[in-house]
Parts: sequence; C-alpha cells; structure tokens
Amino acid sequence: MIRFLFFGLGCASISLAVGSVRAEQRPNILYIMSDDHAAHAIGAYGGRLAALDPTPTIDRLAREGALLTNCFCTNSICTPSRATIMTGQYSHVNGVTTLSGRIEGDRQHLAELMKNAGYETAMVGKWHLKAEPAAFDFYTVLPGQGFYFNPVFRVRGPKPWPENEFRFNTYDSKHSSDAITDISLKWLRTRKQKDKPFFLMHHFKAPHDNFENAERYDWLYAGVDVPEPDSLWNRGNHGPVGREPFGTSVGKRNERRNMGDHMFVDDRLPDESYKRKAYQRYLKKFLRCVRGVDDNVARLIDHLDESGELDNTLIVYTADQGFMLGEHDYIDKRWMYEPSLRMPFIARYPKSIPAGRKPDFIANNVDFAPTLLQAAGVDAPDFMQGRSFLSMLQGEPAPTDWPEATYYRYWMHMAHHDNPAHLGIRTRDWKLIYFYGQPLDAPGAVDKPTDPYWELYDLRSDPEEMNNLIRDASLAPQVAALKSQLDDLMAEVGDKMP
Repeated sequence: MIRFLFFGLGCASISLAVGSVRAEQRPNILYIMSDDHAAHAIGAYGGRLAALDPTPTIDRLAREGALLTNCFCTNSICTPSRATIMTGQYSHVNGVTTLSGRIEGDRQHLAELMKNAGYETAMVGKWHLKAEPAAFDFYTVLPGQGFYFNPVFRVRGPKPWPENEFRFNTYDSKHSSDAITDISLKWLRTRKQKDKPFFLMHHFKAPHDNFENAERYDWLYAGVDVPEPDSLWNRGNHGPVGREPFGTSVGKRNERRNMGDHMFVDDRLPDESYKRKAYQRYLKKFLRCVRGVDDNVARLIDHLDESGELDNTLIVYTADQGFMLGEHDYIDKRWMYEPSLRMPFIARYPKSIPAGRKPDFIANNVDFAPTLLQAAGVDAPDFMQGRSFLSMLQGEPAPTDWPEATYYRYWMHMAHHDNPAHLGIRTRDWKLIYFYGQPLDAPGAVDKPTDPYWELYDLRSDPEEMNNLIRDASLAPQVAALKSQLDDLMAEVGDKMP
C-alpha cells in the first residue's frame, strides 16, 4: 500500500490513534543525531576503525540495546535526509530533494504528532530545514551549518524568525558539540512540563566537514597510523566501466577538489605521499570530532542516570547519512555506495529492547518517524510512507510482508562533489545503480548532463563493491530481475524513472 494519500495535510488536523501504551508507561525519547557520522566509524559496527576505540559511549548503547546492521539512507545528503526523518516521506514526496529544500511548521509532522500525543518537545542543534522549527515547544538551533566554535543559535523569541539569536561568547572557545549539549542539559533540568514525557531531538553539527575538533582533542591519535581501506589505492573494477571515475578524492585524482587541498598538504609532494598524508589528516580530524560527539553523549547519559530517567528513556543514536572515509579514493557522501548509503541506528530501552541485539532486516530513514511514534503510543498517519520497526527492535521477527529492498535517489547532479545524479535499488545481496546523469529540475544541480551508465554489485561476494558486474553476460537475467524490482519499487513509493 502506498502511504502518502494526504501529502499536504497539516498535523493540526490529523486525528491521532494512540495505541495501548498508557501515558504513565510511555518512555521519554532522546533522539541523538550527528552529521555525517558513518557507521564504520562507530566501534560497535566493527569496521577497520574499531581498533582505535573511536566511540566507547555509543558502543555502550549498542551493548545495552539494539544495533541495526542494514539501515540505509534514501538520499544521502543533509537537508533531504532530515526532511525525510521529520515527515516519514521520500524526498520526491515531501519536496525536499536538495540542500535548497525547507519544511514549514505545518509539515514538521513528527514533532507535531509527538506534541499532540502529550509529549513536551524540543529541538536543539543542527536543524538545516530553513523554516522555523515552529512545531516544537522549545528550540535552539544553528542557522544553516552553523559555526564549530562559539556558535550562534536561533531561538524562539519576541521577534519573527529568524531574528532572535544568541551566541556563546567565552574567553576560551566553546565548541558546538559542547554548546549543543549544554543547551539540551539545561532544557532537561528546567523544562516546564515535567508531568509529561519528553521528546528531545539533539542534533550535533559534528563531524561535518571541515572537521574542527575541540582543542582538548588536538593530540588524540597523534603518532597513530589510521588504518587505510585497500580501495584507497586499488580501485579494482569499481565505478563506471571503461571511464574515468567521478567524485572528489583524497589524493590528486580530482584536481578541482580533493582532501589534500582541504588539509593543506603540500601539493609538491609525489602523488602517493600526498594521498597518504591527506588521508591521515582527514581521518584524524574526523575522528577527533567523533570523540567530541561521543563524550557529549556520555554527558547526556550521565544526566539521565543521575535524574533517575535513564531506564525510562528510549535513546536512539543515528546520523543523517553515511560518509566516504577514503573508500575508492572518495570523500563526502551523496553516493549510493555502502559507506555513504549505510546509516548507523542504535536504540537503547531496557524495558522492551533486549541488550546486544543486531537485527538484519532492511530499514531506511523513511521508517524512523513511524518507529518513534509507535514508541510513543501513536499510530503513524497514512501519508507517512515508512513503517515502524519497533517490534523488530524488541526481538520479534520481521513481518512476512516487510520490504526486501530499499530505494535510493540523489538529485544534485555534479554539484559540489562532482557526483552524477543517480538512483537505484539495494537488496540484501545485490545493488543496482542507474547514473542517469541529468540535472532535471533539481535546484543547485549543475546543468551539464553526463552520459548515463549502470553499475551492478554482488554484495555477497563483494561487500566492498570492488567489481562492477554490469557487463557480465551471465548475469543478464539477474540484471533484468533487478530492473523489474526497481520499477516496482519506484511505482510503490511514487517516483518515476527520469
């Protein structure tokens, strides 16, 4: 069933169906989201960086709760992902396909539904949806990307949005991760409706580029060689067959924009030395920002423990998408490749989520809002396209009609990081990507079409996506089946092939 029949409907007119969970049994909900924190940069996910112990606190949440191993983004870029989480709708339905999109107050469905269900609501940190977060009882948000140090915040006040603001001005620089946590902790301690459960969306700016860590982490990982992905040096048969690869790079492959230039590496160095130095600086700065996030998650947990609310709070940790950390010599996100497509999702609530679970059903960020709403005892409205996976977090098997694939589409053709527009399908075992290479009507896309091409990866034998099999004649039946499945999935979600 397609679940977006009332796309334009404001939440104020939605009739809520509150489930069997009584008000006194409903958990507080602390939704923590970082920016660009790839799953493989979380120790609990067991990637090549786990040996560096980058996230001891987030790993604790995973040990004490559930960690999704197949959670994916539907459009791997900041504003569209956040819009999908707020609306429960794919980008082509909520209208936020690029960084230019916005979600007005009457479409901030998740916040409004939580409020209508009796929750006190707050939004703190990176918002990035342009319009005022008016559906929340309380908000203190960064304007746009915001500053890493001594950040300015937009607040509710006597003047029209976005004129009310305050800035952290201190003798010693205040880092955004610390400042955002200070604000959330103050709200938790002083909120006005303590007879109600709370719904707090706590959004870090970190570890978004340009990876400015708090000064106390300047020497973290000094003298350490961060493990490199093999594909940083050997691309194999990855990418477009017989063509130069697209996308910005760690090394000098992309002369217009590469991480060596971002990291001020001497461009007179030989190519290999340049790439190696760029990678080490890149990863260390990224991981220093990650440690700042992890330490501030610990501050939130400590407060909940001290206030006696820890075990009555559903804590979710996620990111708005994944991130390329040198795989295939890529930086940034946007791609449908695994490091960019995959989202971390960890949930702790000991009253109903057994510790240590790692369910492997396929989920994506369209499903986040229905899941959080069900935890609050609210049925998701029909216009939300996702489905709640709360019961699977709690240990139940996936329903027999649970989706077997996830749909992806990226609109911002050749913008910023030279990624062609593309779409595709990802099943448990296969990934088929169509790089259609047209800007269409996407704001910010570069009006220079690229030749279309397909990529096919067998994720069972090639999880690192080293071998594009699209020209393997023996796989023609598999390609045809995946194209048919992609057509069906696009029709189900209401999108059309360009």
